[in-house]
Amino acid sequence: MDVILSGLGQGFAVALQPFNLLLVFVGCFLGTLIGALPGIGPINGIAILLPIAYSLNFPPESALILLAGIYYGAEYGGRISSILLNVPGDAGAVMTALDGSPMAKRGEAGRALSLSGIVSFVGGAFALVLMTLFAPLLAAFAVKFSPADYVALMVFAFTSLAALVGKSAVKTLLAALLGFMIASIGVDANTGVMRFTFGSPDLMAGIDFLVIVIGLFGIAELLHLVESHARGTLKTLKVDKTFTSWADLMAVKWVMLRSSLIGFIVGVLPGTGASVASAVSYGVEKRLAGESGKNFGHGDIRGLAAPETANNAAAGGAMVPMLTLGIPGSGTTAILLGALLLFNVTPGPLMFEQKPEIAWGLIASMYIGNVALLLINLPLVGFFARLLTVPQQYLTPMIALLAFIGVYSVVGNPFDLYVAIGLGVLGWILRKLDFSLAPVILGVVLGNVFEDNLRRALSMSGGDWSILLQSTNSWLLYGLTFLVLVLPLIIAYRKRKAQLISV
Repeated sequence: MDVILSGLGQGFAVALQPFNLLLVFVGCFLGTLIGALPGIGPINGIAILLPIAYSLNFPPESALILLAGIYYGAEYGGRISSILLNVPGDAGAVMTALDGSPMAKRGEAGRALSLSGIVSFVGGAFALVLMTLFAPLLAAFAVKFSPADYVALMVFAFTSLAALVGKSAVKTLLAALLGFMIASIGVDANTGVMRFTFGSPDLMAGIDFLVIVIGLFGIAELLHLVESHARGTLKTLKVDKTFTSWADLMAVKWVMLRSSLIGFIVGVLPGTGASVASAVSYGVEKRLAGESGKNFGHGDIRGLAAPETANNAAAGGAMVPMLTLGIPGSGTTAILLGALLLFNVTPGPLMFEQKPEIAWGLIASMYIGNVALLLINLPLVGFFARLLTVPQQYLTPMIALLAFIGVYSVVGNPFDLYVAIGLGVLGWILRKLDFSLAPVILGVVLGNVFEDNLRRALSMSGGDWSILLQSTNSWLLYGLTFLVLVLPLIIAYRKRKAQLISV
């Protein structure tokens, strides 16, 4: 403990230098703006700004502090467009739109934005404390996670997904399977077989996740607005001047604790990230809510707090294997790993001994950045909420502009613009048929991870399926899956029994 406190003190001495402190605030502010742009997300924001940070000849610790601020800020910013426009800023913000957007549509945008900002702070702070205290231990645990264990984790995630959204479990399952199909488009990396490419060379590499999110959410929302305007059914959104209350925070206090823990653990596991963490935490909270879980998807503050807490906790968790072992826990930390190598810094256990000013300075800057994001975002809640008062004739082209710029600036292929439009039409049709779009996106995210790890596990065992049941981690996750399925049924049974006794 003395070594940790000493290192953290050294880190704060670096992070609190005036220039580095300025970079923390600049990074957090830029990250918030980048995260708010639909589809850009932290990974693309850091990739775009990394060459700039390198060309300015900043000291390594200063450049990394700036990039880490952008990373954290983008995780915060993703909620803004999710809540206000029903267009997720990145994959981790998909679940935020489920309850955040309905709150905004009923005039509670300020409440939703402020609540999400505070729970994001809690999730980030929780992750930072755990990262400081248990990083080496957790990193060792993550490395021992086998492909079979990842399969069990995906089963747990899909079980949570089964209760996520929508009135029909069949529609939820069909939407997830559609996401699976979209994820499988392209050349099979193991066999070289073309899947769903229809002879088009542009589809051989698959469909970029950014294109899928922008199409299914951004373009579909745009078509919905145009249709509502043509029918004369478009409602003028009222904007409240309220802020989240102490009662709101007390109502979600256990949600924040559980989601922070889930988000951090999932974030530590390489290759998962905020999208998986937010999906699992949302599903768990809906299951635990019992009968009141029916309000999820209709503006329930628990449904907003769970994914927002989890995705920010996952952002901190993803830093653990990168800093302690040099293994990126997500796509964004892979970019940060590249930044470390660019500055001739080799991440791993020796970095804390050889370059303590960088390792501990980066961790200390994340503590400061988490507070800075709260200070930056909460005063701007009213400004962001007033964006809903923009007249329809301006709001619709603004969404279209952001959507197309988001696709083309990152992907750079005109073909993907047409794919985004096609997916937008599909998303619009699914909405009219009362399908939720979130399971489609999660089917894409989880489907890739599930397929890759299932194939690795079977390759290791020579096709023996029993490998999926051989590790303690797998059994633990299957046990949690069983609890997620059975616990709500037990709670409902006890409530019915109590009602019968009272009668």
